[in-house]
Amino acid sequence: MKLTKYTHACVRLEKEGGVLVLDPGTFSESAEALAGAQAVLVTHEHADHLDTKAVVEALEKAKDLALYAPEGVAGQLRGEAPDAADRIHTVEPGSSFQAAGFDIRSFGGQHALIHPQIPMVANIGFLVDGNVYHPGDSFVIPDGLEVQTLLVPLHAPWSKSAEVVDFVIGVRAPRAFQIHDGLLNDNGLGIVEGHVKRIGAKYGTEYRHLTPRESVEV
Repeated sequence: MKLTKYTHACVRLEKEGGVLVLDPGTFSESAEALAGAQAVLVTHEHADHLDTKAVVEALEKAKDLALYAPEGVAGQLRGEAPDAADRIHTVEPGSSFQAAGFDIRSFGGQHALIHPQIPMVANIGFLVDGNVYHPGDSFVIPDGLEVQTLLVPLHAPWSKSAEVVDFVIGVRAPRAFQIHDGLLNDNGLGIVEGHVKRIGAKYGTEYRHLTPRESVEV
């Protein structure tokens, strides 16, 4: 499949005419990523993963566009786009379904802890075609399978570099690309990616940086 990375956490996947978009958020080129999509997966409700305006406009414009998300997100969007309510689906952890011709499995359940005084929200990690894993805002490792392509949340208010590296080591995917890098400048990016690339390689993971709008075959 073709994988295109957009700024921060948004990724577009294309295969045999099917187009699937994950986490089109406000830090990303969301409208561009959503153009021509048949399905959208949203890991959780935070704005950097869900550009509500762009997603609602896409749902209203494309009458065959389906969306899959935790109930909090799905319920909100049904209210924002009532005409598309029957195409907005709630996803629970441990489920399997098809979207835009891709096989999807869901993992996790909750967002990583930011601070005890900040409410926890639901977070679903998505594995696409047994290949690409987008964890959203969590370091949940899928159980009972081998991930081929890992999307690594490189930096966040809820993480530290050691946790990022341990996540890569734990998943041990043959290849990895970064997501959730929108808050890093070039200096910080170089430091974190250096650790991930060097240590990940010891455990069989080849890490590569993708620039916004860059595409690769996976």
